[in-house]
Amino acid sequence: MDIDGADKQEEKPVKKAKVAAAQASASAESAAPYPDMALAQDIHRLTMIHAGKLSVDDATSITGTKPEDLLERVMLRVGAGSSKPFDDVIKENEEKYKAIEKEEGKDVSKVEAKEKEEQVDDSEEPLLNPELYRHLQSTLAYNSSSALSEDQLKTLAAHNESILAILAEGVTKAKEEAGDMEVLHATMEIARYQAKTGTKESALAAYENVLALPKLSVGKKLDGHLEMARVCSFWGDWRQMKDVLEKAQKIIASGGDWDRRNRLKAYQSLSNILVREFEPASKLLLGGIATFSCTELCEYPEYIMYAIITNLLFLKRTELKKNIIDGSEVLQVAKEIPVVLKLANTLYECDYKAYLHTIVDLQPHLVANRYLQPHSGYILRELHVLAFQQFLDSYQSVTLDSMAASFGVGTEFLDMQLSRFIAAGRLTAKIDKYGGVVETNRPDWKNARYQEMIQKGDLLLNRIQKLGRVVDL
Repeated sequence: MDIDGADKQEEKPVKKAKVAAAQASASAESAAPYPDMALAQDIHRLTMIHAGKLSVDDATSITGTKPEDLLERVMLRVGAGSSKPFDDVIKENEEKYKAIEKEEGKDVSKVEAKEKEEQVDDSEEPLLNPELYRHLQSTLAYNSSSALSEDQLKTLAAHNESILAILAEGVTKAKEEAGDMEVLHATMEIARYQAKTGTKESALAAYENVLALPKLSVGKKLDGHLEMARVCSFWGDWRQMKDVLEKAQKIIASGGDWDRRNRLKAYQSLSNILVREFEPASKLLLGGIATFSCTELCEYPEYIMYAIITNLLFLKRTELKKNIIDGSEVLQVAKEIPVVLKLANTLYECDYKAYLHTIVDLQPHLVANRYLQPHSGYILRELHVLAFQQFLDSYQSVTLDSMAASFGVGTEFLDMQLSRFIAAGRLTAKIDKYGGVVETNRPDWKNARYQEMIQKGDLLLNRIQKLGRVVDL
């Protein structure tokens, strides 16, 4: 059971208010609150701390919470919470779903409105998920005195089975007494409860039952696929997430509103990051900055962070200035992502010394992010290549000492870095170690294009001459 996908390849004390540009859309507001992707990020950070890949100081700085407090909060959230006795939590949850079952067959819009009111505090509602609890207890070596016992975990499992039985009765009742919308609502309740309390396999199977319903609209099919993709992402199954989104793309080709199209693009952008397809991800992320509404997937500042990091690797300087550095949506969340914004600014301003220092500051933020951590080494390497190439593009030759001073590093270190990237074909330059000079070897693009045009012109002329001879005959 791979909760963060680490082998395949922040605590927020107060929930932050969403930025105005990232208000949830109508379809996003109706999305299931589970799986909770903020919780998945916290679990990933705890996994990185436990593995020694993220220091305690860095984790505390990023999350604003000590790791031991974050661990306690996560385990309470996955288990039965802390505000009420265990037995009371079980009893209240059972009463809640019995009340929902009584509503099945009635006006779906009224039921959904009532549920929306009850979802205000979903971010703190315990998951009651015994399988996830056991996995984290083992993986993170959680042995607190407040930990749930094995008997309590078995009680949770039995309780969840009883709730699923209640929800299944609701489906049967809806089929007998109501219409297609009520059946869809009742079947979706089972899938969403499985996403909250069950395993990846049980949740996906429940969503397949939803998608198998007759007369399902394109919009509802897309909603089901997006929620399935979130289940796959939560459990670290990147490959299956990509497969689910590919199916969603085929569905939306036959219809679908712009809101869901934009949400699908946001999901696809993160899926592309997970499989290191950064260029298509960068385009989707940049295009979605103004229309982002997937607050169930990630927070808006987090989305902007992904957009900046990926687009730094591909955007031209003029586009970087226009879309990132001076972008109004980006500036709205500047205070929440100071490191990545400083990275973009120092690169644009050619302040290479500050740029390298910012890369060092960026590293723990990459490790602490479940989407970027598997590619942190690759991203850091590409950011170095980007700066070195930008610097060398301004010179035909430059001394190693001068370049080292600009980057604020030692000459030997710079020599080693440049040699590695030149040998790998990442930099168009060569090093004269005897003279201590770096000579650029940039291709003459204008001349190359001129030669290409001449060759194509000759080819076209030959074809015209052959055609002329055929016509004369």
